Amino acid sequence: MLNPDRYFDANPIRRDIARSLYEKVAELPLVCPHGHVDPGMLAVNERFPNPAALIVVSDHYIFRMLYSQGVPLEDLGIPRQDGGPAETDPRKIWQRFADHYYLFRGTPTGCWLKHEFADVFGVHQTLDNANAMEIYDQIEACLAKPEFLPRALFERFRIEVLCTTDAATDTLAFHQQIRESGWRGVVLPTFRPDACVNLLASGWPSEIARLGEITGQEIGTYRGYIQALEARREFFRRMGARATDHAALSMYTGELTEAEAEAIFARALAGTASEADAHLFTGHMFMEFARMSVEDGLVMQVHPGSFRNHNAGIFERFGADKGCDIPLATEYTRNLRPLLNKYGNHPAFRMVIFTLDETTYSRELAPLAGHYPALRLGPAWWFFDSIEGMTRYRYATTETAGIYNTAGFNDDTRAFPSIPARHDLSRRVDANFLADLVARHIIELDEAEQMITDLAYYLAKQTYRMEDIRLHDPLHA
Repeated sequence: MLNPDRYFDANPIRRDIARSLYEKVAELPLVCPHGHVDPGMLAVNERFPNPAALIVVSDHYIFRMLYSQGVPLEDLGIPRQDGGPAETDPRKIWQRFADHYYLFRGTPTGCWLKHEFADVFGVHQTLDNANAMEIYDQIEACLAKPEFLPRALFERFRIEVLCTTDAATDTLAFHQQIRESGWRGVVLPTFRPDACVNLLASGWPSEIARLGEITGQEIGTYRGYIQALEARREFFRRMGARATDHAALSMYTGELTEAEAEAIFARALAGTASEADAHLFTGHMFMEFARMSVEDGLVMQVHPGSFRNHNAGIFERFGADKGCDIPLATEYTRNLRPLLNKYGNHPAFRMVIFTLDETTYSRELAPLAGHYPALRLGPAWWFFDSIEGMTRYRYATTETAGIYNTAGFNDDTRAFPSIPARHDLSRRVDANFLADLVARHIIELDEAEQMITDLAYYLAKQTYRMEDIRLHDPLHA
C-alpha cells in the first residue's frame, strides 16, 4: 500500500507540518501546461491496446533503464526504423519489464510506477518475475472497462487543462476533432518550431517545404519564412495555444541584420550552411520568437542543454526520443543578455527557462529571474524531475528568486497514466520543503499554506496565462 507520509522528512516535526500542507492541495485539479501526450489518444478515445504498450513501450524513462542493463530495445517492443524484427507479444515485453523492475528502486520512475499501479489500477503488490502475468491480467481487465478510456481517465485525474507539444507544420486535426466532439476536456496545442529552425537537421528542407505547403506559399526567402512562421503561430493561437516551445544545444541569443539572416537562409536552402551559420541563425530566431511573443502573447518556453541522440547506434536503428539524450553544461548570463536587454523588461513578454545544468540555479538563473520581470524559472526538468532534484531546485533558487518567479509544476510526460503520480510527488516534495522553512521559523504556517497552493496550482496558471480556464465540475466552481 502507498504510505500516506511517503517522501516526507523522517523528523516528526517536519513530517507533521508537511502532511498538513500536502492535505490542503492533494485534491486540487491538475494543470498540465507542458507535456508530450498524443492528442490523438484523446481525440479518438479508444481503449489502450495492452499494459505493455501503455506503460513500457511509450515511456523512455522505463526502457532506457532496461537498456542500460543490457536489455535490447527490440526485446521491449520498440519498433526499428528499418522494419527489422522486434518483439510484438505484449506479455513477453511485460515479463521482461517485470524481470527487471527492481532496477527502479530509489528512482523517480519507481515512485511514479508504484503510485500509478496502486492508485490507477488497484495493484498493491510489488511487480516481480513471479507475479508479472497476474498483474498484467489485472491491468488488462481494467483497460477493458469504459472508465479506463482516455477521456474517462482524464476526468478521473481531475485534469483542468492539458497542453500537448506540436510541430509548427502540424495540422492540429486531432485538436480540432476534440473541439468538435462536444467533450468538455480542455486540451490545447503548443507551437514547437524546432524542425523549421535547425538548419543542419537532415529533415530541414522537407520541413520548410511542408511549412510552405501548409501556409500556401513557396518559401524561397528569409522574409517569407518569417511570415509563414507568424501565420502558423496565429493558427495555433486561434486553436487555443498559450505557449511556444523551443529546444537548442546552447542558450545563445543574438540579432542578425536582415541581410545577414537572408544570406544564411539562402545557404541553408542551397545545402551549404555551416555549423557557425546554424548557431547564429538559431540565436537570431530566439530573438525573433521573443518579438513574436510580445506581439501575440504566447508564452515562450526554452529547453536548452540536451545533447540529443547521444547514442548514434540507437538513433540510427530506432530514431529520436529513445532515452539516449544527455545533459550539457549551459551558460545563461551572457547568452541571454541580448534577448533580455531587448525584451526582458517588456510587460507583454513572458519567458520560461528550463535547464539540465543544476550548477546554474543559484549562480545564474535565480538571479536572472529575480530581476527581469519577463523571466520565470521552469520546474526541475527531466533528469531532475525527482525527489532530490526538486528539493535541490527549491533550496538553490528560493532565497534569490522566491517562489513567485518560478513557473509551478509541469509533468512533461508522454506516459499519460503517470500524470497524477508526477503531480502528487511534486506536491509532496514542495510541502516537505515548506515544512522545513516553517520548522526553522523562516516563514509562518499560514504563509506556507498559501505558498503550497500557489506552487501546486496557481503559479502554473498565472505563468501560462490560463486564469480563464476552470474545471467543469461543481467541486471547483
